[in-house]
Amino acid sequence: MISVGQDIAAELRHPFYLDADGVNRPTGPDKHPYYARFAASGSGVVRVLRQVGGETVPAFLVCRYADVREVLRRQEVFSRAAAAPADQTDVSGTMLGMDGAEHARVRGAVKDAFTKPAVADLSDVVRAAADAHVSALLARGRPADLVRDFAIPFSLDVICDILGLPRDDRMQFRRWGDMFLGAGDLSRDDAARSAMEMGGYLWGQLEARRGCPAGDLLTRIANGAADQPMDIQIKLPIALVVGGWETVASGITTFVHVLCSRGYEPGRTGWEYLLDHPDKVDSAVTELERLFSPTNGDDMPRRVMADVRLPSGHQLSEGDIVIPSHDAANRDPEVFRDPERMDFDRDPNPHLSFGFGAHYCIGAHLGAFEVRTAIRTLLRELPGLRLAVPADEVSWKPGHTILGPVALPVDW
Repeated sequence: MISVGQDIAAELRHPFYLDADGVNRPTGPDKHPYYARFAASGSGVVRVLRQVGGETVPAFLVCRYADVREVLRRQEVFSRAAAAPADQTDVSGTMLGMDGAEHARVRGAVKDAFTKPAVADLSDVVRAAADAHVSALLARGRPADLVRDFAIPFSLDVICDILGLPRDDRMQFRRWGDMFLGAGDLSRDDAARSAMEMGGYLWGQLEARRGCPAGDLLTRIANGAADQPMDIQIKLPIALVVGGWETVASGITTFVHVLCSRGYEPGRTGWEYLLDHPDKVDSAVTELERLFSPTNGDDMPRRVMADVRLPSGHQLSEGDIVIPSHDAANRDPEVFRDPERMDFDRDPNPHLSFGFGAHYCIGAHLGAFEVRTAIRTLLRELPGLRLAVPADEVSWKPGHTILGPVALPVDW
């Protein structure tokens, strides 16, 4: 075991919910208690061991808010690209695996589609999709699986509308996408074949848009990233689909699980509180993002490119692998008063769940708007929404990149 004041634990395996087979298996929406402990004790830097490609790789988990921001901000010292061998998720050829000018060039091909003004222009599209899929949910009848029957099709429709994918192709695209969501029953060979088919389809869509006037996002990629290698052009929309589909769907269902199963005020759940205070939905979602983020920043290590001292005073050496933990930083008592308390009035709430600096999540504004719109629509149309099974019987996705329910049985 690790004492509260211990800085380095030589045998601490990371991620923290690993089973005997080396698979990370969260048991609920809560982050591991280690995060809060490490953020509040010692130097806030903890040595951990990660399994990468069958090898044990030592790394330093950075937990203090100021330290995490420093790691995220200084990409010339803390390199994502150079840390690729320590990744547990293959992000080669995507923005998540790039730094500096290369990262800026690829990001520049799509960034204008995700600004606050651009998201405001999409508000009617998002609201219409939420209304349509809640109506379909009601027509299908109760009970239902909120993952399968609402969150996935809603978030898929939104990102496909933005990309400009033809509606007739979306069911096939969803089948291909199941390999990312773990919703399919695919063998490794089938998954690889599906990935190739999806890549071939997207390449055809990009080729058909070369030289066309800017319209949908695929056209922007086709023209703005035409100088990039073929695999980067294909991986860019795939990354946007996964980021704009799985994370949004997991955010919606994780937050509904928490709202319907956790008390917020005496005698009232978070869901019941928001029914009486719909004006608090935006701030509630921000607080839920802080405490129960579906994305795992611990999956994106950096390599130290030169000896450096963190704001906390901890010294790191060139070549070290560091893991900036937003889950721990979001619980730093130096920044968040009573950090383990869910507070829908928390202001300011500068959480790091979307990252910070050059790698700040490009779809943060859109993703947050989608989740808020979904929850607001569910509150309006299904005020009696509740879990159809005990909260602790909900199964959670294995793995380390995205946290969310496998299925969320609900009734109303």
